[in-house]
Order: sequence, then C-alpha cells, then structure tokens
Amino acid sequence: MLSPQFSEDRKERAIHAHWPEAPQVLLSRLLSKVEGVLLGKRETIRQMLTALLAGGHVLLEDVPGVGKTMLAQAMARAVGGDFKRIQFTSDMLPADVVGGLALDGRSGELVYRPGPIIANVVLADEINRTSPRTQSALLEAMEERSVTIEGKTRSLPVPFMLIATQNPLSFEGTNTLPEAQLDRFMMSLSIGYPGTAEERKMLEQYAEGSRIQPERLRPVISTAEWLQMQAEARQIHMHEALLDYMVQVADASRRCPEAAMGLSPRALRDWLRAAQASAYLEGRGYAIPDDLLGTAEAVLAHRLTLRYGAASAGHDAAALIRRIVRECPLPGLTGRGGVFGRRGG
Repeated sequence: MLSPQFSEDRKERAIHAHWPEAPQVLLSRLLSKVEGVLLGKRETIRQMLTALLAGGHVLLEDVPGVGKTMLAQAMARAVGGDFKRIQFTSDMLPADVVGGLALDGRSGELVYRPGPIIANVVLADEINRTSPRTQSALLEAMEERSVTIEGKTRSLPVPFMLIATQNPLSFEGTNTLPEAQLDRFMMSLSIGYPGTAEERKMLEQYAEGSRIQPERLRPVISTAEWLQMQAEARQIHMHEALLDYMVQVADASRRCPEAAMGLSPRALRDWLRAAQASAYLEGRGYAIPDDLLGTAEAVLAHRLTLRYGAASAGHDAAALIRRIVRECPLPGLTGRGGVFGRRGG
C-alpha cells in the first residue's frame, strides 16, 4: 500500500485556517440551494460544483424539458458575479458572442462593444443550434480566458465559467460540436428524467405556487471566495501512483481498437483538477482513488471519438471509459482513514 508523503492534519488546517467557517459548509449550502430548484439531481449538481471548483466548463446534453437551462441558471445565481445568457440560433455571428468594434457617435472613433461572453458565468443555451463558425468563437475564451478582436486581445473576467446546453444530435436543426471544442469542456453531464417522487413534489410546488425559480436565488459565495476555493483545490495532494494510473488510462484509450481518437493531455489535466476538486469538496487535503473514479466518466467520455464500425455496432464512449478504468490496475492508498481502494463493482 502507498502512503501520502505529507501530514494530512497539517495540510487541511493550513487550507482552512483563514475561513470563518469551513468552505465545505458553504459548498454544501450552495448544493442544497440548487437542489431546491432541480429536485432529485444531487449527484449531477455535485459534479457541476466539482467543475466550478476545478476551473472548468460544463456541457449539459439531454432531451428538452428536463431542466438543463434551469440548472445552469441556478448554479450561476448561487455563485455570484456577472451572469450572461446567450441563446444560440442558426443565424448568429461570432461578433454576437465576443463583441466587436463599433463607431462611437460622440468621438467618431471605433470602440469595443463587449459581447455577452464578458461575464463570470456564461450560459450558452442550445449551443449546437448555431453554425460551426460561431461555435469556434468560443475556443479562445474557453481555453485562454480571453477574446481577440481586430488583433487586440482582451482578458475575460476572473473567475470565468461557461455552462453550455445542447439537444441530442438526432434533433432537427442541430450541428455537431467540433472535437477541439468538446475537448475544452471539463465535463459533459446528462440530467435525465426525475424520479416519480421528485416529479410529484415538483407538481405540488407548481400547484401551491411555492416553486423556487432560479432567478430568485441569492449568491451563497462571492467571486472572491470562489477564486480562493479554486486556489485551495489546486493544492490538494495527488500521490504519484495516482498520476501513473491516469497515464495508464490515457495510454489504454489511445491503443483501444474501438477508438479513433484517444484522450488528450488536456483531458488528463482536467481529470486531475476534477479529482482535486472532488477531494476538496469532501474536506480532504489529498486525493484518493475514488476521486478519480467518481469523475472519470463525466470528464473523459465525451472526449473519445469512436471508429465508425464501433459506433455502428452499438459501442458507447461512456461504456468504453468505464471498461478502461476498470481494467487498468488501480493503486491503493493508505491514509489517515485507513485503506482506500476501488469502489465496489
């Protein structure tokens, strides 16, 4: 078994020393508030919160009407900062997203008019209904956190998070997202239909007029706290054996006969950040195998490109990731709480 080469007690005390209350208390409160809007989807909300702490972007893909936009709005309202929504349509142009130069009537000079991408949290609603040209306008913003207009680069506000929703590609009027853009989303999540109990409770709330709307949520954390949490999450210790395991998974994906394109180095970076954020959510100063296992499918599956024959034979990228993660030998870790290993299954 492997032991983290540091004192967990000392590291956790250092991380939480300056907070009036543990950041996990604030995060639990935020999660509960958002869950009050989207009933019964605690795990999906937790994954989204993990991406927020890790500094990543989230893609929500599902059928219409299950709450994709509602979840994105609720998360944006709960974390404070500037919030902008972009409703993507087939006739949108890149300037409608990033902004552009316009003539100022008073000075007679060209001035920059910011687009809706200039915000802390941006909701890109139905992102796959616009053209690939307009979708590509988001590439620089998602990776470099900046936009370039007429040769001049302007930084986006910090922190910055893009939450995009899309309908299944089988729906009319949709376009496939470029692989380069998919790879820039830290996580791809699906909400799914609510359970019968949650759906009945939702109807009761509508009937009684007590249904909580996302726009009525007040921020639980400020942007300064958000930034501080992100900085602390990046201090979470990752044992070298866990790093070796991640490299094995990436190598296996690139050699997999069903995959036309394996995991990129960016995918591993995002997986590491997500695992650190998952540990931070639990109040630990170190990551364990479960942090990798719990985030693997959400972070990795949408980045795999299957060969035509594999896709037509019914193979699924998520199932392929689950198989690779299961088949690669996972190290155990001995920590303060005892031995941590692979979850049951």
